[in-house]
Amino acid sequence: MKYLYLIWSNLKRKKIRTILTLLSIMVAFMLFGYLGAIKQGFSQGVDVAGLDRLVVRHKISIIQLLPQSYESRIEQIEGVEEAVHQTWFGGVYQKPSNFFAQLPVNPGEYLEMYPEFLISEAEKQAWLSTRSGAIAGRKIAERFGWKVGDRIPINATIWTKKGGEVTWEFDLVGIYDGAEKGTDTTQFLFRYDFFDEARQFGQGLVGWYSVRISDPSKSAEIAALIDAEFANSPAETKSEAEGAFVQGFADQIGDIGFIMTAIIIAVFFTMLLVAGNTMAYAVRERTNELAMLKAIGFSDGRVLGLVLGESFVLTGIGGALGLALAWLMVSAGDPTNGALPFFFIPVNYLLIGVFLVGVMALVAGILPALQAQRLRIADALRR
Repeated sequence: MKYLYLIWSNLKRKKIRTILTLLSIMVAFMLFGYLGAIKQGFSQGVDVAGLDRLVVRHKISIIQLLPQSYESRIEQIEGVEEAVHQTWFGGVYQKPSNFFAQLPVNPGEYLEMYPEFLISEAEKQAWLSTRSGAIAGRKIAERFGWKVGDRIPINATIWTKKGGEVTWEFDLVGIYDGAEKGTDTTQFLFRYDFFDEARQFGQGLVGWYSVRISDPSKSAEIAALIDAEFANSPAETKSEAEGAFVQGFADQIGDIGFIMTAIIIAVFFTMLLVAGNTMAYAVRERTNELAMLKAIGFSDGRVLGLVLGESFVLTGIGGALGLALAWLMVSAGDPTNGALPFFFIPVNYLLIGVFLVGVMALVAGILPALQAQRLRIADALRR
């Protein structure tokens, strides 16, 4: 620390170059943090998926429906504790861009299957007693300014009502919160009996089943038993872990993890070249000064430390500013206006960012530092 003033003075020698390099590093780490939040938005549902839950869907595709009668047969299979069905409604609110998950479900069974959805007992009872009742996640309610008691119209894109009407109206009787930060609070849930009675076609059919199993370590065996139960039937099934099912939804728009990683690698490689070039120029310009330091008693190791110190200070300031700016931007709100169920920078990404600051500083500064360490006094003063 006693040489910090010397390091800082060297960085101020070429102010424009230092500022531009610092801004480049800052942008790299800002992008790292922001892309991390976007990646988290697509993958968090996988991370928090229940280990003791399976999803049973049609073997061909999730858009193919299953009979509602499958529920009782699934619950009779050894290792299955309970099963509940869900169906994709696929409607829009007010305009096509207001698209979010809407699911007709059996209220009591669904809340038991997903205890991470927190709702007051009074609102639960209101949902059970109101045929047109619905509950919404906190995030989607805040997005549209909904409050309990509102009448919510949803325009169907698939499930029209009898007579061809496309607008369904629901009474918002509750708003649920998540038990943890990663819980999806962007869903709109309404009663299946109300939906099944009023829809124009498809009575008695459902989209998929969520199944709680007694032993998560036997999920593969239980999934095989479920699929065997419906083998050679008109609607064969494919059973998989809930995490794999959620990941399948995310993968429909591409491998987000690979895309983000590729972008970050490209940016950081470029920043390494920029930072390394800055440090190389700084050492080359101060060859005589470094020789003088050695002449007055600075050891090779101390000169090495000074150059590496410059690299760490420069990269550390830029990285800290970038991560802080990314945090502020993410805290300002979801750029998709609620389309992403989750949008925050997880702590582990910040820790990875700090680690990358150190790696970048070391890689960018090690070659110039070694060059300064090996510098011979006589050769340097002769230049």
